[in-house]
Amino acid sequence: MKVLMISSDRNILVPGSAVSERMKEYGNLVEELHIVLMSDARHKLKDKQLSNNVWVYTTNSPMTFMRPFNAARLGRKVVFDSQFVRGRSIITTQDPFECGWAGLRIKKRWKIPLEVQLHTDPFSPYFSGLLNQIRKIIARRVLRNANSVRVVTLGLKTKVSAFTSADISVLPIYVDRKHIEEAKISFDLHTRYPWHFILLAVSRLAPEKNLSLALRVLVLVRERFPDTGLVIVGSGPEEGRLKALTQKLKLVGAVEFVGWQDDLTSFYKTANVFIQTSIFEGYGLSLVEAGLSDLPVVTTPVGIAQELENGKDAYIYPANNIEAFANGIVDLIENNQKRENLRLNMKQTLEVMLISKGEYLKELKSSWEKTALKVN
Repeated sequence: MKVLMISSDRNILVPGSAVSERMKEYGNLVEELHIVLMSDARHKLKDKQLSNNVWVYTTNSPMTFMRPFNAARLGRKVVFDSQFVRGRSIITTQDPFECGWAGLRIKKRWKIPLEVQLHTDPFSPYFSGLLNQIRKIIARRVLRNANSVRVVTLGLKTKVSAFTSADISVLPIYVDRKHIEEAKISFDLHTRYPWHFILLAVSRLAPEKNLSLALRVLVLVRERFPDTGLVIVGSGPEEGRLKALTQKLKLVGAVEFVGWQDDLTSFYKTANVFIQTSIFEGYGLSLVEAGLSDLPVVTTPVGIAQELENGKDAYIYPANNIEAFANGIVDLIENNQKRENLRLNMKQTLEVMLISKGEYLKELKSSWEKTALKVN
């Protein structure tokens, strides 16, 4: 089987990166894997062969808005030059937006079945802004014309089913459970900061992550327990606004912005509670990593958190209820046993929900093989 993948993840070209190694593993499942990588000329990327049967082709578009057009053109050429055969080939796209649009153009030209991956929730009312509104329109069209759709949660499957008659499969993001559980601590947050109780947020600093909620929750918690602090790991467009809000709420000295970190082990394993305040998530990888690291979780009901049991696996509260979040954290500060219960229950639940790498690759290959047969 031959696979054409449309992606926008430039880490594919970073030697030794997790995504680069994952592409090589995908290549082991098929005869050939060809990856069209949407990029701009300013990124100065070059085409590359990752392994004996995995190739990456960069669009190097002169302007960002031209990426999908260039990807479609390049993808059509790859299908022709590499002699893709209907019934033994598929197109798979990283998303139903720009990548999906390009994939659909290629499908219409060569009649190769299309699989669309969905890792976020474009149907959330909080998936807003002009660009996202355009993406919603594109996504509906792409999903209607896809042969199969692969999502990461049951909740997304339910939503997607209203927009497509394609086969929808649920394949959670693969998480290396053993690696996370056995990772060694290199420092303790409690030796870095003067707080007795430390909240941890790991997130891109973007509007949908709603980190202003975490700051406002901290204000209420510190009224009861003033030696509570918040460490925020991540970077993004909201950083300036969040730092200004920290000053406005008089939380300077109680909040630490540490930027993005390559190794999160010590953060997860030495904080006291993980807090996720997102208004929507496709999956919620940071939450899973926190749970596997034995860190109790307080979260909004988004992504994989929708499949958890409130009060058993995690404390789950609406994004607009600051008081509930604060009371939940106070409850965990006051009750060591409740923190222990959340920690143990989450670990047990994740052991059931997550699948091994072998199972993941087996399911992925099966999904591709079934999609390849959907020739019409």
